[in-house]
Amino acid sequence: MFSKQHALKSTSWLSISALLIALCLALPIFVVTSAVFSPFGATWSHLASTVLSDYVINSALLMLGVAFGVLMIGVPCAWFTSVCDFKGKSFFTWALLLPLAVPAYIVAYTYTGLLNFAGPVQSYIREVTGLGYGDYWFFEVRSLGGATTMLILVLYPYVYLLARAAFLEQSSNSLEVCRTLGYSRVRAFFHLSLPMARPAIIAGLTLALMETLADYGTVQYFGVSTFTTGIFRTFYGLGDANAAAQLASLLLSFVAFLIILERYSRRQLKYHSSSEQRAAPELIKLSTKQTLSVWLYCLTPIALGFLIPATVLAFWSVTEAIIEWQAFFSLAWNSFYLAFSAACIAVLLSLILAYAKRLNSNPFINISVSSAGLGYALPGTIIAIGIIIPLAWFDHQLIALFENLFHIELGLLFSGTLFALLFAYTVRFLAVSLGAVQSGLGKIKPNIDNAAKSLGNTNSQVLKNIHIPLMRSTLLTALLIVFVDVLKELPATLILRPFNFNTLAVHAFELASDERLIDAAPASLMIVAVGLLPVILLSKSISKRKEQNSQ
Repeated sequence: MFSKQHALKSTSWLSISALLIALCLALPIFVVTSAVFSPFGATWSHLASTVLSDYVINSALLMLGVAFGVLMIGVPCAWFTSVCDFKGKSFFTWALLLPLAVPAYIVAYTYTGLLNFAGPVQSYIREVTGLGYGDYWFFEVRSLGGATTMLILVLYPYVYLLARAAFLEQSSNSLEVCRTLGYSRVRAFFHLSLPMARPAIIAGLTLALMETLADYGTVQYFGVSTFTTGIFRTFYGLGDANAAAQLASLLLSFVAFLIILERYSRRQLKYHSSSEQRAAPELIKLSTKQTLSVWLYCLTPIALGFLIPATVLAFWSVTEAIIEWQAFFSLAWNSFYLAFSAACIAVLLSLILAYAKRLNSNPFINISVSSAGLGYALPGTIIAIGIIIPLAWFDHQLIALFENLFHIELGLLFSGTLFALLFAYTVRFLAVSLGAVQSGLGKIKPNIDNAAKSLGNTNSQVLKNIHIPLMRSTLLTALLIVFVDVLKELPATLILRPFNFNTLAVHAFELASDERLIDAAPASLMIVAVGLLPVILLSKSISKRKEQNSQ
């Protein structure tokens, strides 16, 4: 009787905790959306009459360009590595993921240093041809087209990953039937394989476009006016937090549109294929000429998105960059302990949410768990604005209260401190750890819980002594992915960081903004090197899944 009552109390405690966590994480969204109902002041009128159209048009053009680019790279590469048989296929299968390790703003700094007027490429052209400034045409890197290209190079793996998974799961018998009806491999691809993979492709495209809307470092450095740059200028330059929140709400509508579009694209689309049908897919064997063409097609995004930027950063770091080692280690320590703290918080909250859903899967808990992961769809700029406004208000209320009652100058306790940064990181990246934890818990049979409880264990003891040890690798993976995501995050850190507090990402951004691209290389290279870790894990996971399917 006691154990049942204790279990019920534990379940209700977890449920209440899950609801409170969901409410706290929903605060930034509520603040940003509520700004629509506040008065539109003079700042908004000024923005609407001058630059708002530029924000809308440039953001839309950026999304269209990125959408076209990631589809043209991701889908063919996924097709080649899933249904074709050629030498080097195993290398390209994982190497096409490498650009995921490089943030877009770091790629932007690297190519600017290579391709601007004073860079080695144009200097070599002038030296060889004898031409001077203005005598020849060269691609303008710092432009809307340049920003689009940089984002394409690092975001196409989203489409590649999901499209490849969809192609691998398709029925080989369906393709054979298509062939017997007289369809060539090309026609079979366009009339059967591509339509069947469309939901996965659209899902990958949606992720890429969300990252495009969330980008700040690339568009700011290239001087492209988008919503993210506009929010920064309004918040810092004009000092109007309400107008910045209203801009953020407009950006949020773009994100909502992408989510609705992704859901709409999957309506009434259901494809079924049994495991027997997928048992022995017939791969398309490529000739030597075709293999060389596929190599060129797949190697180009790998080289442009990872090999060239990483090599250039390593060269600058070793040969030309001026490194103040004490300051560099201080930046690395700030970045690592901040990222580690955020990752621990995210994994802990994910455990509470996922376990509460496992024990009591009612509509309220399900909605709470689902809403807690919405932050991943939001740009860091939106989350930062949605956090700084309520925390600043709360801090000022506390300061006034303590001055009136105790005549004590309290100072800022929440806004402008690491608390605000950790809050933002948790909102932004909780979905990453939550998905991993839910997947790990789902693999543990409920019978294990029942057996442990029959021996007198409480819910918390079952979680501590059974579930966590069984999910150790899953939790470490979630911890690592959140750690790397936080390390690369730029806009939220720029807005919410404490005074005189820098991270590797902010330091690289500030140096690049001052045109000290070579000095920004060591910090950028460190971010890229750490970013390789989840890519390696992902590639190993793909290889393991492939081995299991082949058995």
